[in-house]
Amino acid sequence: MTIRLPGADGTLRTYEPRTEPLALTTGAPFTSRTVFSAAHVVADPFADTTPDSPAAIDWDATLAFRRHLWSHGLGVAEAMDTAQRGMGLDWAGAAELIRRSAAEAKTVGGLIACGVGTDQLTGPATLAEVRAAYEEQLALVEASGARSILMASRALAAAASGPEDYLDVYGHLLRQASEPVVLHWLGPMFDPALEGYWGSSDLDAATDTFLEVIAAHPDKVEGIKVSLLDAQREIDVRRRLPQGVRCYTGDDFNYPELIAGDERGFSHALLGIFDPLGPLAAEAVRVLDTGNTAGFRELLDPTVELSRHLFQAPTRFYKTGVVFLAWLAGHQSHFTMVGGLQSARSLPHFTRAYELADGLGLFPDPKLAEERMKNLLALYGVTQ
Repeated sequence: MTIRLPGADGTLRTYEPRTEPLALTTGAPFTSRTVFSAAHVVADPFADTTPDSPAAIDWDATLAFRRHLWSHGLGVAEAMDTAQRGMGLDWAGAAELIRRSAAEAKTVGGLIACGVGTDQLTGPATLAEVRAAYEEQLALVEASGARSILMASRALAAAASGPEDYLDVYGHLLRQASEPVVLHWLGPMFDPALEGYWGSSDLDAATDTFLEVIAAHPDKVEGIKVSLLDAQREIDVRRRLPQGVRCYTGDDFNYPELIAGDERGFSHALLGIFDPLGPLAAEAVRVLDTGNTAGFRELLDPTVELSRHLFQAPTRFYKTGVVFLAWLAGHQSHFTMVGGLQSARSLPHFTRAYELADGLGLFPDPKLAEERMKNLLALYGVTQ
């Protein structure tokens, strides 16, 4: 079996796909790390929509993918950036996603945490309106029985005049939260509208404000998720956390070393790349549970090249690669995305993603992945 793949220069070369997937096992729950996969949503390809329409979701396929992640022992981080919040999925769609996934988690006994944001605000907002929007979403997530993840807010970034506004808004929300939450710091590489979050574009100053919020309410902060693609900054923040507050890495460039940790601590994980890497990531964590850090790195380090490819600038379009790989892996029947985002990456990008994922043995049925890749190539005018 061979397939002709185009390079960035337009020339075609012959590639020989794997014939067998990587042999993976399922096993006991994780003991050394808590690991969430930020899961994507599956669009309804038959819905008559436009990029400006409300999202049309294939609920059966979307929930089936979450069951796939839970079956490997991973938690699901629901309605996060990977689910295209603010990039096709509106608050009404996110609210329904949270309700359905939380109910499904109860049915199967799966771990779930859900994003709390302010995306029902579609224009300029006051700080009071930002607080009210957060409160509405926090109430819904808590009512669902899921953990809450306080996401970064575009509306707050636009309305805040300095660090004191962040301290006020987050302090208000943490006092209201009935259970400890996870605070999420999402960098502007994922969403340019979040530039200057925590009141400053100076990351040292922003870090101080972020940590001040946590220090004022350590009993209401279960953990933090850091998505800055800066391993050393995450380590520095991790070492300054109050005792008992966890750090969940959101660094899709440096996750193996951050999860493995060092003599002074480690990060748990809440990662978009663990959507396509789910079974392999689970296998690696179970190896780490035995104390075999070298074996963990041996499994996970080779995946970094694929992750860096999917998350390359503009990083916010990584969702396209995630859904593309889900289609090739057979988790959904089509390569259609909410908001038409399947068009956000180029054919050479898809080609390289296929080659790297195939090399890792990520496709349960390599022949199916090859056939679907050939179909995509034919759509672009590449003959075999």
